[in-house]
Amino acid sequence: MPKMKTKSGAKKRFALTGTGKVKRKQAFTSHILTKKHKKRKRNLQKTAMVASVDEKGILAMLK
Repeated sequence: MPKMKTKSGAKKRFALTGTGKVKRKQAFTSHILTKKHKKRKRNLQKTAMVASVDEKGILAMLK
């Protein structure tokens, strides 16, 4: 039986930290930026951690 392939969408969107947590990018940064304040846009540039509820499914997609 062939190996299972990694989900390429998940591979592009998520990264693992050294401790095994899953990093993700913030949403709401692609368009309609004129009405968002500078502080909000700057904070959206930062990476965030995936919620513990979703972590199991994402890790399965990355393997």
